[in-house]
Amino acid sequence: MPPRGLDPTGIILVDKPPGPSSFAIVHRIRRRTGARTGHAGTLDPFASGLLVLLSGRATKVAPRFVGLDKRYRTSVDLSARTSTGDPESAVVERREPPSEGELEALLAELRGEVELPIPAASAVKVGGERAYKLHRRGVEVEMPVRKSRVHSLDLLRYDGGVAELDLLVSSGTYIRAIAHTLGGHCVALRRTEVGPFAVGEADEERVIPVEEALPRL
Repeated sequence: MPPRGLDPTGIILVDKPPGPSSFAIVHRIRRRTGARTGHAGTLDPFASGLLVLLSGRATKVAPRFVGLDKRYRTSVDLSARTSTGDPESAVVERREPPSEGELEALLAELRGEVELPIPAASAVKVGGERAYKLHRRGVEVEMPVRKSRVHSLDLLRYDGGVAELDLLVSSGTYIRAIAHTLGGHCVALRRTEVGPFAVGEADEERVIPVEEALPRL
């Protein structure tokens, strides 16, 4: 028998609900399986959708999964900005939402290679400390920008100043940063795809063998 912590080995797809952190989901799966468990990219607590977890020996191939493109469905309130770009912080600016034509022009500028500011409430280190810890203490810092690729950005619906968007983006892209650039904040966010995996395939009781998953990358 393999040593404890290395079995079961494979990929576990989980549909995270809004509320718990990604790490809470990882710990829950780890307790259930008894195996070493990692992730291929987290979701904010308020967000829902697909988490790709790596179990047992599969944790060694994490770099093959972390860089996969990701697809999201998000609702953006364009009448207000919040300090974190999501519904979990205070409104810092209110504004008149753009017309649909103005919004389409803004979206056109965000397609392709873009530079986006990293949100203050993020795990990026600034001066050796996590940005979200500085943000919680009220410390204002100049956040760096990150290059991203927005493969597609489609407006699905626009009503009452709230835009429903479908986006396919490179790994590491903050959807909250896109919402902030548009002049608003995310009120809902759902990850629907990670590389070849779709949220409709999520079944945390199933462990996908690595040999089945890797050829699809």
